[in-house]
Amino acid sequence: MTERISSAIDEKGLHVLSSEAESRSIPVREGYDRWAPIYDLAPNPVLALEERYLKNMVPELIGKNVLDLACGTGRWIPRLLARGARRVIGIDLSAGMLRIAGAKAGIHGRLVVGNGSQLPFPPRAFDFVLCSFALNHMSNLDSVARELAYTLKEWGLLILTEMHPKAYDEGWRPGFRDTRGAAQIETVRRSAERIVESFRASGFGCLQERDCFFGEPELSVFAAGGKSWFFKSACSVPAVKVWEFQKQ
Repeated sequence: MTERISSAIDEKGLHVLSSEAESRSIPVREGYDRWAPIYDLAPNPVLALEERYLKNMVPELIGKNVLDLACGTGRWIPRLLARGARRVIGIDLSAGMLRIAGAKAGIHGRLVVGNGSQLPFPPRAFDFVLCSFALNHMSNLDSVARELAYTLKEWGLLILTEMHPKAYDEGWRPGFRDTRGAAQIETVRRSAERIVESFRASGFGCLQERDCFFGEPELSVFAAGGKSWFFKSACSVPAVKVWEFQKQ
């Protein structure tokens, strides 16, 4: 599996796939700062899969205040605004990612540098939070859960996505290749049960969990990245895990 994963990284970067044998693990902030200039350039089946599932899960947000935690290059902010959100704030640890996001139409002025363990917001500031592919980069999960409970209103909704633990066990990692070589970004492996336990301890109820598998809609994304050969194998592993929580 390691050899196949290594081959799946191209020069522009592919979200999931790097080999521990051939890539150097680098800290989260450094990794995303380095990845930022090429992050949006390559076809990314993992992001496409997440978007396919979440388009039917993100609720109407008319008049709501929304936080995009670990917003990266801002790919979800326009979608959240399109759902009617009154205000959307994106926060990310990587200034490099935020520079890319801030250059996009409609996003400038909505961005904050920060991390999930120390959110710089007042209590009950948001009605809805989205956190996409960030939990495995956060060392103190319990602190993140408490911070989100603090900043969400009562009965507010939280959607989390992350690389599926089974995919992680197969060797999948967030990684990319640039002119300096291949790199994977430091992660912490957690079970789905550990994540649910942590958020329940902070006052969240788990409304649903979903295991997301690649399917025909992602085949064109694999093909666009020159990785059609990897598609069938990738479809056998749940690639993304999605949770929906509600603050109770």
